[in-house]
Amino acid sequence: MKDHIARRIYHIEVLTPKQASETLDDDLQKFAEKYTKVLEAGYMACITDNPMGNLSFQATEVIPELGLPVPPEQVMIHLNTFHTREQLDDILDTAARIGVRYLLTVTGDGSERLPKLTGEAIGMDVRTVTSVELMKYIQKRHPGVFTMGVAFNPYEPQDHEMEKLHRKIEAGASFIITQPILGEDARVRKAAALGLPLVVEAWMSKKISLISQCVGYEIPEDTPYDPIENLKSLIRLYPDCGFYLSMLGMKTQLPVIRDLWK
Repeated sequence: MKDHIARRIYHIEVLTPKQASETLDDDLQKFAEKYTKVLEAGYMACITDNPMGNLSFQATEVIPELGLPVPPEQVMIHLNTFHTREQLDDILDTAARIGVRYLLTVTGDGSERLPKLTGEAIGMDVRTVTSVELMKYIQKRHPGVFTMGVAFNPYEPQDHEMEKLHRKIEAGASFIITQPILGEDARVRKAAALGLPLVVEAWMSKKISLISQCVGYEIPEDTPYDPIENLKSLIRLYPDCGFYLSMLGMKTQLPVIRDLWK
């Protein structure tokens, strides 16, 4: 991951189709086009796992089905705790087989419709499975196969969040990715001081109100927001970090971001 930052390799979020899609063939084609554009640009495609609790196809289903390549340094899949153990094992086994190296382990985007991984299922005496237990299980099942990262939320109470982050690092995290950041944030610098490669998320949609739930306060829908200017600001403020771009416009934004981070 340090090499990604040194080489100015953006991490670009790519969403798989929802399982309830009524235009699945078209959605799969759009996924393939976005995924291919990211790889051809030399960036890393970061593929979500049921974002916001919306049941979606897994990267390990879509990529083999479409026959897409998996350059080890250009693909990351998100993996949360809203799976049965059988589903989790299938995702991990397929990811290893097709050559995925990087995982972002998160406690979850989930909903009542999705199963929740239990400690008993993975042989651990814990009431709740978090990304800490998830990483331990992955290391046990696939030792040395995956490089795993974790999430950091600067909008949560920081004593608790930093304590969680320390436990994640002790469990084997190799890098950290933040929630969307808007400009200067001392909490980001505190996380960066821990010494792991830190990747700052930049929200690339003009609809800034969509991250209200994430930041913990209501952002009015008519709030003016320029995602490119925010990305420029983040690059200036955090020169030693990487950048994860969510909701990136493939036609309007992808062609211009290269010149922003040099």
